[in-house]
Amino acid sequence: MQNVLVTTELYWLTLTVVMSATLWAPYIINRLYEEGIGKALWNPDPDAGPKAQWAVRMMAAHENAVENLVIFAPLVLIVQILGIKNESTAFACALYFFSRLAHYIVFSIGIPVLRVVIYFVGFYAQVLLALTIVKYIL
Repeated sequence: MQNVLVTTELYWLTLTVVMSATLWAPYIINRLYEEGIGKALWNPDPDAGPKAQWAVRMMAAHENAVENLVIFAPLVLIVQILGIKNESTAFACALYFFSRLAHYIVFSIGIPVLRVVIYFVGFYAQVLLALTIVKYIL
């Protein structure tokens, strides 16, 4: 087997994907608690969301993480394919991961203004990646 070099950008992308893939667990555990195993495992009514407000916010934070992963992942992969990774792209990827983690926590707790500020930190990380790509292809 060939030894594959994992770049810093791919490392942070992998951690972001794994994190995003696991953010559903707490609110599903809440659903099991609220509805019981039988009802929760049966095909639940899609309009019957969780009763706990933290779980409602957690579901929204998870959806937001997945929606933004659709933007972040291709940017990282384009940087990788073009071979234009640098300190700025590595920083942007780490910043994105930690901003998404913080966004999930702050959103779940329900801190409105800080949630938006943290969201824009993640958006800034995406902009850094996009600008690196645009500078390279122009």
